[in-house]
Amino acid sequence: MSAVSKGLIRPTALRYVETSALLAAIMEADLKAFASFAAEGQLVASSLTFAEARRATIAGRVLGRFDVDRERRMLEAIEALERRCDVVHISSDILGRVGQPFAAEPLRALDAIHLASSESLVEDPHELVVVTRDKRIEANARAIGYGVE
Repeated sequence: MSAVSKGLIRPTALRYVETSALLAAIMEADLKAFASFAAEGQLVASSLTFAEARRATIAGRVLGRFDVDRERRMLEAIEALERRCDVVHISSDILGRVGQPFAAEPLRALDAIHLASSESLVEDPHELVVVTRDKRIEANARAIGYGVE
């Protein structure tokens, strides 16, 4: 039985890729994240997603968690996913939203940028699925009415 037929993945939803899911996929081989990235539908992510993922990858190598070859492969995977995504750039409207309360506070500024970016995408929350491994993002996404994978 597939993840779609089990109801774990919405087959045609717009999927917002948050950094923690991208890092789980490339650093931990998270199969659920890979399934979300491969599911039918459009992928979208904030430019922040890719900046954070690159920084975490560089930090991982510098801290000795993996070698230069693995870092290169991970950066290539980030670039490949970025090519597949529509990228939301951080606008003044998004930054303005960051300064307002969210449903599940406290929330770090970078997490608020992800949520504000996702809010800029759809009017109907049922049209968006947030792919994340971050509990604060998940709690806020569910409060808004987004699906979560």
